[in-house]
Amino acid sequence: MLHVKKFSVNPFQENSYVLFTNDKNAVIIDPGFSNEVEEKQLLTFIATNQLTVEAIWLTHAHIDHIMGLSFCKNQFKVPVYMHSLEKANLAMGADLAARYGLPFNNFSDSIDFELDQMERINLGNETFEIHFTPGHSAGSVSFYNKELKCIFSGDVLFLQSIGRTDLPGGNHQKLQKTIVEKMYTFPAETIVYSGHGAETSIGFEKENNPFFRA
Repeated sequence: MLHVKKFSVNPFQENSYVLFTNDKNAVIIDPGFSNEVEEKQLLTFIATNQLTVEAIWLTHAHIDHIMGLSFCKNQFKVPVYMHSLEKANLAMGADLAARYGLPFNNFSDSIDFELDQMERINLGNETFEIHFTPGHSAGSVSFYNKELKCIFSGDVLFLQSIGRTDLPGGNHQKLQKTIVEKMYTFPAETIVYSGHGAETSIGFEKENNPFFRA
């Protein structure tokens, strides 16, 4: 059984997720924790639930999704997974943090495994399919669990909205193709855990998203 804990963090109100199983195995998706208060909330949740963090998964590497990357990697001593096309965004992290007046972190040496050639990734006994979903960024990926019918899509698809494409690596045509030809092929009941805002479902977005309807 998979459990999901969402933290809405940092000045960009980014959604960071802790996924964990009944066996207490856990991963962190897109750690955006940006200050001691947010970091303490994460650590308290991990300790209270007696979780063992096994890895960090990145949907992409825009600054709001990696602000807590160095903290989490150093705290839990676990590998980080990311698509290689996100290396440029990762390298820009420190400069963007300085531009926004945010704490400086060294992000560039934080990646251990590249998702490019990986079709699946595991959390305990749970298997997630890795889907290449570019458009919002060049190397964006989504993590889909078929049995539980849920997908962690980063900033690809939101509740009645879509990811912006004016950031580094963004491409509107690619995003449109990703949403119509990839996201909308998942079962209608699939829950979409987005990088910002509330959860939605594939079926709801196919009927109600003002940008792309099926």
